[in-house]
Amino acid sequence: MTNHWVDIANSDVILVIGANPAENHPASFGHITDAIEKGGATLINVDPRFTRTSAKAHIYAPMRSGTDIAFIGAISKYVMEDMEANPGNYNMTYVREYTNAPYLLNPDFKGPAELDGVFSGLDTVARKYDKSTWTFQKDADGIPIRDMTMTDPNCVFQTLKRHWARYTPALASSVTGCPEAKIMEIAQTYAATGAPGKSGTIMYAMGTTQHTNGTQMIRSYAMLQLLLGNMGVTGGGINALRGESNVQGSTDHCILFHILPGYLKQPIDTDVDLAAHNLRATPTTNNPRSLNWWKNYPKYMASLLKAWYGDSATLGNDLGFNWLPKIDKGGNYSWIPLFKKMFEGDIKGLFVFGQNPAVCSPNAIQTRQAMAKLDWMVVAELWETETAAVWKRPGQDPSQSPVEVFLLPAACSYEKEGSVTNSGRWSQWRYKAVEPPGEAKHDLWIINQIMKRIQALYAAEGGPNSAAITNLTWDYGDDPDAREVAKEINGYDLTTGKLMNSFGGLKTDGTTTAGNWLYTNSYVEPEMEPDAPIPGNRASRRSLEDGPFNVGLTLKWAWCWPVNRRIIYNRCSVDLDGVPWDADKPVIKWDDVAKKWLGDVPDGGAPPQNQGGYNAFIMKPEGHAHIFGPGRADGPFPEHYEPWESPVDNLISGTQNDPTFTIWTGGLDVKGSRDQFPIVATTFRLVEHWQSGQMSRNLPWLVELMPEMYVEMSEELAAQKGIKSGDKVKVTSARASIEVAAMVTKRLRPLQVAGKSIHEVAMPWHWGYMGLSTGPSANELTPNAGDANTTIPEFKAFLVSVEKVSDGELPSTTDGRYEIIEPLVIQREEG
Repeated sequence: MTNHWVDIANSDVILVIGANPAENHPASFGHITDAIEKGGATLINVDPRFTRTSAKAHIYAPMRSGTDIAFIGAISKYVMEDMEANPGNYNMTYVREYTNAPYLLNPDFKGPAELDGVFSGLDTVARKYDKSTWTFQKDADGIPIRDMTMTDPNCVFQTLKRHWARYTPALASSVTGCPEAKIMEIAQTYAATGAPGKSGTIMYAMGTTQHTNGTQMIRSYAMLQLLLGNMGVTGGGINALRGESNVQGSTDHCILFHILPGYLKQPIDTDVDLAAHNLRATPTTNNPRSLNWWKNYPKYMASLLKAWYGDSATLGNDLGFNWLPKIDKGGNYSWIPLFKKMFEGDIKGLFVFGQNPAVCSPNAIQTRQAMAKLDWMVVAELWETETAAVWKRPGQDPSQSPVEVFLLPAACSYEKEGSVTNSGRWSQWRYKAVEPPGEAKHDLWIINQIMKRIQALYAAEGGPNSAAITNLTWDYGDDPDAREVAKEINGYDLTTGKLMNSFGGLKTDGTTTAGNWLYTNSYVEPEMEPDAPIPGNRASRRSLEDGPFNVGLTLKWAWCWPVNRRIIYNRCSVDLDGVPWDADKPVIKWDDVAKKWLGDVPDGGAPPQNQGGYNAFIMKPEGHAHIFGPGRADGPFPEHYEPWESPVDNLISGTQNDPTFTIWTGGLDVKGSRDQFPIVATTFRLVEHWQSGQMSRNLPWLVELMPEMYVEMSEELAAQKGIKSGDKVKVTSARASIEVAAMVTKRLRPLQVAGKSIHEVAMPWHWGYMGLSTGPSANELTPNAGDANTTIPEFKAFLVSVEKVSDGELPSTTDGRYEIIEPLVIQREEG
């Protein structure tokens, strides 16, 4: 995660995989177009469908959904072998000095090449690894031992080389369905970015993340980038195209169950006090060359507690630490288990803000059944959504649904003031454009009113751990001001009463506050940022002034965490003396006369490594990037596993699926067989609709543009099934059947996988039973199978059957309402 504008615009090669920015992220695609037209960049697109992004690509490669690791593994194999054969073509100093590639591993560690698809330590019953062999050899001082020649068979580099050796282009082709020649073309093209002075960026989205091993797919991208020296440099990085305009901001502020704001750790039941929590959460290192920035964790936690509990938080009561709710150690409170608990009757109430689980959830019919069993549900929305109407959904007798729904009219983003943080970590201030209609209120008002009433009830009646509620500093008045909340997030120096200017000043003694330490420096005293449209509010800045190197840093446009650093780990963009690898597009540069860094805000102000500075990856305990990553649940290296539902056996190993992800059973949680459901299915988004459709399907002009749910299929599959465009077809998985219109298209073609022809169909997932345009949701078909690390659902690869139901007609192109146009398919000449 770096900076989209700087990375995309300055890249020599842009690899888009698992994403369609031309349709779903058009602002980012504008930068891609600039890079191509102004900088001569090469665009590579890998996707099961030939999309609008594919139509602009110089190289397009088809790939079966869920096989990214096999594809990237073949590219990584080529790169590692070429690095040894032609080291002058790569930045070997970067790999040796900035990554853990030279680290010597525990000799007892074994990988999938030796253990047929799994790593040492697997408990097949618990579906969990004992990681005791996933360790490094250390010297007498406890510092990992490095072989700087990277030739020792136990070093990370050689171990990874053996790991990828199985991923030959021919085998990867048989797994992915991508032609072997195309894999080699992409490998050679992208490997060229490994030369000093060159750079490549990888852009991905939900097509990568939404798999049972989606985390490891992203890991494979990051590891390839580290081998090529593409992290921390201008034009490099891996750039996540977030699924919403503020996904980054909401994650920064702890929308996920396992983190607190600023990626602090959620307290668990064994954290008996603040000291125990800090001991568990704070990494340590014995390496004097490692800055280990997370050593400051106790300061950030103390300042967060002080922000939340104010005067009630004292050193005598651990700053209120034990008022915080704690989760069970190892407990999973993510999406799938949350709705599973509702289905089983263990959860009785639910707040839903700006989401529509009845459409966007996997196994959506079971999710609807789960919500209908609740005692109560509060929904804050612009319209009555499928979730708000779950008690009266088609097939449901309203009198038999126990849930009581409270629908609160909410304001949309243009009807309230506040900030959004984009995929590049830019926090940008938005102003209210118009007043919300009728009784609609903005989210801050709604949450504030609910919390004020909850506090009053606890104050009057008490209850278990009531102090956790009554001691909160909740002094926002009747209508909270977003600017005051932003100041609280930034934090204060309580000894002076002034806003903090850097998280470097946060303390453990309760004299500082920070609602999110990462955002400290975003809202400062007005005299420190007088020229901002809102003085002091750096997110409101709108200057296009560039930095000294004219690479597009625009340091005074909005504000970027942390401390306005535009490219994270930018110390990797220079050599050990502070000289940029790319003299034409530097991020930072050491001024040896002035003894300071020029350019972007550096990753710490210390001089270069050869002048006494620290290791480049300052957030990692050892200061080196993790090519070997022992923190993951399912392995320190990515390994290809087939999706939970797959039409073929795993050709890489004898281990079919990721051995550590949770398998859910009961209700509609059933697995489809390839015999009954032989066709791969995936889901995608349209430019005409947004997410689960609660906004776009209530706007007549967007409904007119894309009026009906449909399924895309290849001409070859349609011919087999006797289907033409416009026909009504039934798409069935092990969980449900839906009837939708067919779109027969050249965008999809059968792939040659494991010696046979595999068909894949694709469906947009925006529809439901409410709004101006209604239809079945594709997520009625998707399984409750989740990633082993995050439990993100596997929306992008599952099995279905497809059958014709009845003849149909395409919508008229002469009735003045709409016209279906097949996107232009560009056939590029070979060579």
